[in-house]
Amino acid sequence: MKVKNSNFVDYVKIFCRSGKGGPGSAHFLRDRTTAKGGPDGGDGGTGGHIILKGNEQMWTLLHLKYQKHIFAEHGGGGSGNHKHGKDGLSQIIEVPLGTVVKDAETGKLLFEITTHDEEFVMVQGGMGGRGNSHFKSSTNQAPRYAQPGIDSKEGWYILELKVLADVGLVGFPNAGKSTLLSVVSAAKPEIANYPFTTLVPNLGIVSYHNHKSFIMADIPGIIEGAAEGKGLGLRFLRHIERNSTLLFMVPADATDIKKEYEILLGELKKYNPELLDKDRILGISKSDMLDEELKTEIAKELPEDLPCLFISSVAQQGLTELKDLIWTKLNK
Repeated sequence: MKVKNSNFVDYVKIFCRSGKGGPGSAHFLRDRTTAKGGPDGGDGGTGGHIILKGNEQMWTLLHLKYQKHIFAEHGGGGSGNHKHGKDGLSQIIEVPLGTVVKDAETGKLLFEITTHDEEFVMVQGGMGGRGNSHFKSSTNQAPRYAQPGIDSKEGWYILELKVLADVGLVGFPNAGKSTLLSVVSAAKPEIANYPFTTLVPNLGIVSYHNHKSFIMADIPGIIEGAAEGKGLGLRFLRHIERNSTLLFMVPADATDIKKEYEILLGELKKYNPELLDKDRILGISKSDMLDEELKTEIAKELPEDLPCLFISSVAQQGLTELKDLIWTKLNK
């Protein structure tokens, strides 16, 4: 099947090099009235940094997919008359909120960008060398040396995007997640009755009472074995890490609703056991096909350790109760 929405890129590996510091100057004052003046060498400029900056208007790392090497400018050298060298130009990389920075060699987490305009110096530029005027002393009136600038730093870095949302929808393909998102928010995800219609996370802002709102994320459908990399699951499980509440969705026509929920839970546990600490809600989707008697029978078999709701996005059943429950969970 052809992959749609290929503009969504949530993983890039880039090589970054900061600028090196400019050398200090070993200059002596010379002018019409002074034949042999004292040291007046200026300091070198600082090398440019590589800086990450959060941008709430961005949603993908696509712009870095084809820009694998990013270099900052070197600092300029100092000169006579105590003139400071020009600081190197820093490279500012704008990234979506939810971007995680890791050292590619060690895998160590370095930083997370979570707010608009937040900045993180990923690679520090080298300091400029000090000019010879700094080294003048009572015993050395004419130092003929200055410091070289500190060298640049470089390395490979991994940027991963984890979608920022309050509620994450978790379910097998065709559980009705995209339909729910399209009904409760203004998002327009692609909806069709075949697996993996959703190939990228979709975000929607859900309006609540008194101009309040929360963000819901439709994560591509998980399949059994997703934590081992089957299907699309592994690629997108990282997005669930950001959600404070997880809405598990199992369709009413599933053979065994409780078992399906437990398989989904098992995949999350295998990927990251900490995901089980999040608030959970179970929504039985497509419930317009059930009468009250069937709902009562199904309810007896559902897990007892979490709130369960029968909902229908198409018939708009149970959606107000669902939003009330989500809001309570988010603001407890």
